[in-house]
Amino acid sequence: MTNDSKSRSGAEVLIDALKINSVERIFCIPGESYLAALDALFDRSEIDLVVCRNEGGAAYMTEADGKLTGRPGVCFVTRGPGATNASGGLHVALQDSTPMILLIGQIARKDVDREAFQEIDYRRMFSEVTKWVAQIDDADRIPEYLNRAFAVATSGRPGPVALALPEDMLTDSTAVADAGRWQPVSSSPGTADVIRAASLLSDAERPFIIVGGSGWNDETRQRLQTFAEANAIPVANSFRCQDFFDNEHGCYAGDLGIGPNPVLQQRIREADCLLVIGARLGEMTTAGFSLIDIPSPRQQMIHVHAGAEELGHVYRPELAINASSENFVAMLAALAPAPISEDRRQRVKQAHQDYIDWNRSVSVDGPLQFSDIIHRVREMTADDAIICNGAGNNTGWLHRFFRYREYRTQLAPTSGTMGYGLPAAIAAKLRCPERCVVAFTGDGDFMMNGQELATAMQYRANIVVIVVNNGIYATIRMHQEREYPTRVIGTDMINPDFVALAEAHGAHGEMVGKTEDFEAAFERCLSANRPALIEIRMDPEILTPSATVQSLRAAKD
Repeated sequence: MTNDSKSRSGAEVLIDALKINSVERIFCIPGESYLAALDALFDRSEIDLVVCRNEGGAAYMTEADGKLTGRPGVCFVTRGPGATNASGGLHVALQDSTPMILLIGQIARKDVDREAFQEIDYRRMFSEVTKWVAQIDDADRIPEYLNRAFAVATSGRPGPVALALPEDMLTDSTAVADAGRWQPVSSSPGTADVIRAASLLSDAERPFIIVGGSGWNDETRQRLQTFAEANAIPVANSFRCQDFFDNEHGCYAGDLGIGPNPVLQQRIREADCLLVIGARLGEMTTAGFSLIDIPSPRQQMIHVHAGAEELGHVYRPELAINASSENFVAMLAALAPAPISEDRRQRVKQAHQDYIDWNRSVSVDGPLQFSDIIHRVREMTADDAIICNGAGNNTGWLHRFFRYREYRTQLAPTSGTMGYGLPAAIAAKLRCPERCVVAFTGDGDFMMNGQELATAMQYRANIVVIVVNNGIYATIRMHQEREYPTRVIGTDMINPDFVALAEAHGAHGEMVGKTEDFEAAFERCLSANRPALIEIRMDPEILTPSATVQSLRAAKD
């Protein structure tokens, strides 16, 4: 604690606490319920304030920023509708294990329980989508609450925290001293557990590694790649964690999630030892909890997770290790490799070849080959380009055909939320202005938060947005055609002219209807020196790389 006893407003104490905890950027929609905090920011230029167009977009930007940095992203929203709009970002942060702090302007304390204007009890409302939610009623306790917020958001399995800030509390005067910066805490495995894990992998004929979750960094990724190569073990990533392992590394076997390679799934079923590092093994990763037996896997499972509550939550592992991915991998990689059979080395080669074969372009009817376009984006961007997406069938193409080379080059929500890709891309470009940032969005996905294109223009976040326009909610249409063929309702859309919409914002716009037109259009977008958008016209008949409306209907006949 410092000894400074100078009287400050609660809002000034709050902003000073954020500054002490190395907060460099806050995303927000301004609101009268926290005007005092905005005023406190006026004299603290060290913190960059990014004003968005909707609290949902602001919350997604905040989550993406926390995902990129590993530090809590911070978001300010106003009470009632503002907080409600931001709830989607909390859900993304919870399911992605992303550190995040949502600060909510709240009604005055004297009006509590009168159903005052926009009154909500956030301790009840957000209890299911946060690790911790509280209300600061005493300005003297702001340093305490902020310190705890950072600790909870980053400890164990990281996640979101929400703090409600009564507007009159923010204007109260207090002489409270500042607290020191919060200290991150990480868990380390016991040496005996690491040695046993290595022994189980060494004794196996068909070992396999699945990686995911949070708490990774590039050094951890490289250490695991070295370990996997030395020990001849194929590696796959959990849903939307494809950048945790170089996709062109000889041990990479593919991704688990939307439309995974059936050969990869079979390889995991046939594994005799399964090392899971950081991943929860949720529904998407495990093909609806069907890939691994519950509660007792047929494979010998080693489950490593920073959150003790996740170990044994669904699966009963042979060996449960409560440790951060970083610390576990560091200790595992330090062990000398055991002798490896030629059969294991051949299995690794075949697993990677299966991925390469799955990654090849596929041909569909019509003038536009989306898999070729994704390959062209990969070829025309650097290894450190950041690729963002939200939800929709278009993401299945992206996951299958894009190869990620470096850590934190994929920003995508494991919660499957729509409207994430564009805001995430803006946050990424603001955080990493020197890197190319591309957002893949469906037409329905784009329309969820397309207004944030104005935010990109305001802050010169020169991203490229690729909008796949097929005029339908394709994911829902796909399920509709499977379950209720020909009975189409509620999945058609009438879209705007996306190029004209981009140009109305001042962005560069392109329309592509044929594969051969994409490269030149993308090059113009990369050199536009302003935000840019490419509208890709796609036949609504084509749902996935392997399914069309007619093929699904025929399958039900």
